[in-house]
Amino acid sequence: MTKAIIKRKTISNSIKNKAFKNLSIQFSLDGFSFRVADNQQKITHFSEVVFNETLATPQDLLSKIEAIFKTDEQLQQDFSTVTVIHKNTLSTLVPTDYFDKNQLKNYLDYTIKTLQTDFITFDDLTNVAAKNVYIPYVNINNYIFQHFGEFEYKHYTSVFIDKLIKSNTSLVKKMFVQVSKNHLDILVLENKQLLFSNSFAFYTQEDFIYYILFTAEQLKLDTEKFVLTFLGDIKKDSEIYKIAYNYVRNIDFFESKNTYFNTQQLSKHNHFILLG
Repeated sequence: MTKAIIKRKTISNSIKNKAFKNLSIQFSLDGFSFRVADNQQKITHFSEVVFNETLATPQDLLSKIEAIFKTDEQLQQDFSTVTVIHKNTLSTLVPTDYFDKNQLKNYLDYTIKTLQTDFITFDDLTNVAAKNVYIPYVNINNYIFQHFGEFEYKHYTSVFIDKLIKSNTSLVKKMFVQVSKNHLDILVLENKQLLFSNSFAFYTQEDFIYYILFTAEQLKLDTEKFVLTFLGDIKKDSEIYKIAYNYVRNIDFFESKNTYFNTQQLSKHNHFILLG
């Protein structure tokens, strides 16, 4: 399910004069990134802001965003569509057969601590018979609404799963690991089927490899045979890559086919959610 803010603020420019530009923004406590695309979904601008330290609260995140929105000219435009992606660990997958929209808080209570005041919602996954139940950053949603009017929002995991399944062409079991600051998301696919999805915090290279090997063990993946594909903030000369290669024989990097990378100094395996 894609949520849309129903009310729209009054915009001074008429729709006839508004350029057909689409804005997609990804928020997290580590930073945020955004892309601008034309009506044919060709990317015309990409920007990433990485915070020096992980912020403590969504309120701190809002303060950062407000300051950046005031100075970034790319964000001073009108857009025909706006999509917000919330990246946090406040989510859980629920199989559709067992899903009850009246039990959202109960689903999350199994994995995280929730408050009575938390707003909880869910996404329908396009390629999996499951719902992604999560807590969005409501204060960020409110700010985006005040700034742009109507918009859609989703959880990061929902986008990650749907895009990865759509792009995967391997018929055998394959592990995908999306790396970000002190965090990794692990997905295991077999053809177009999702076998495993989870997120973990890591602070050392030992933490990093532990979660990969633990997942492989649970799914009976032979470290000499299965393919591990990295996405995100990881390089071949990094310590986390080196330790992974000590234990897993077949490692590669996801390579985006987006032509935007041809003119940018960006790794083709990074920024999968917005550029992949």
